[in-house]
Amino acid sequence: MDGRTFDEKRTALPNTPLPMLEWTERGEPRSAIWRSENDAPPPRRVVVADDRLRADDAHSQAAEGTAFLWRGDFHGARNLLTAMTRRVDRKPLAEMDTPAQTFHRYRQRQAQRSRLLGMLLIPVDAGCEVPLRRAPEVRDACLAAGCPADEPFVLSLRELLGIIGAHEWRRNGIEIPALDARIHPHYGVFAPLRSDYLELIAAEPLPPVGTAFDLGTGTGVLAALLARRGVDRVVATELDERALACAAENVEALGLSGRVEVTSADLYPEGRAGLVVCNPPWLPAKPSAALQRAVYDPGSRMLRGFLTGLAGHLEPGGQGWLVLSDLAELLGLRTRQELLDLIDAAGLAVAGRSDAAPRHPRSADTDDPLHEARAAETVSLWRLVARD
Repeated sequence: MDGRTFDEKRTALPNTPLPMLEWTERGEPRSAIWRSENDAPPPRRVVVADDRLRADDAHSQAAEGTAFLWRGDFHGARNLLTAMTRRVDRKPLAEMDTPAQTFHRYRQRQAQRSRLLGMLLIPVDAGCEVPLRRAPEVRDACLAAGCPADEPFVLSLRELLGIIGAHEWRRNGIEIPALDARIHPHYGVFAPLRSDYLELIAAEPLPPVGTAFDLGTGTGVLAALLARRGVDRVVATELDERALACAAENVEALGLSGRVEVTSADLYPEGRAGLVVCNPPWLPAKPSAALQRAVYDPGSRMLRGFLTGLAGHLEPGGQGWLVLSDLAELLGLRTRQELLDLIDAAGLAVAGRSDAAPRHPRSADTDDPLHEARAAETVSLWRLVARD
């Protein structure tokens, strides 16, 4: 998934048709654009369904690969999805021998869950209107998510609910106590819901610095924090187009455009800085969905890129701040020694470290198969310097 919207893909690849969903309704063949944020292929077997469909039947048929194009009441579809979710989640995850095995089995289970629950489909007419009874107004939310503006399309109810929820987040914003302001995440951009790492950045003593880099800025929240703390110039980098637009909008809304420059770059911009901050994805695994790119870092690519490039981008006496959880270590995906070896191989030294315990809801959820690791997790800010 490259993060581009439907219109952007069509512009970049004008001769490449968008995927189409095909089905038969009232004896006639039908088709519409298939909309999937994660580029999932359109279901091959589609039947028309309404409020008469029972949850047990929907669950068993979806497990066999049948998708349901909904023609009933919109709230009836939501109720059906809730009932299907209960049936999917009632089977506990089998106990595994190691935390790493549990993690990989958990991810397989989540992928299967997403596939099955994604079989309940919602039609959207041209102009982004849902032609169902009691359907909400979704035009603004769909357009903000990059859905086709003037052509009918079909997407899963789960994805549509995600689009609606993301639009509410964008409109209302997320209160960031460390910033004393709200950040407004765009659709497809990871929301800064955890306060632990934000408070570490807000509390860590700043070195003498005129310019700072924020690598992989996302919503722009860390760049804004640094500017609010007094850094004269912050260069915030991103590759994802949605994140670039999101960060720029947040920076402008906070009145920081004169101090924060949002720019497209693969990690490092040109030049050097007295402070380089990076909050890479914390788990070295392959993402299976677009938003998971903020959580999973295949082969620790971003972590390695930050470390190997840091010494060459620091001003004399500068510092690199690495924000990283030890959850990967607790799950057996990476050892502490491997992290220290990466730091050493990059010509860096650890000047200090600040730690915070997690306070997010999942750390207290005893039903989570990864609860033991989440409850023991520590989030750290590593202060790194170039070795003499």
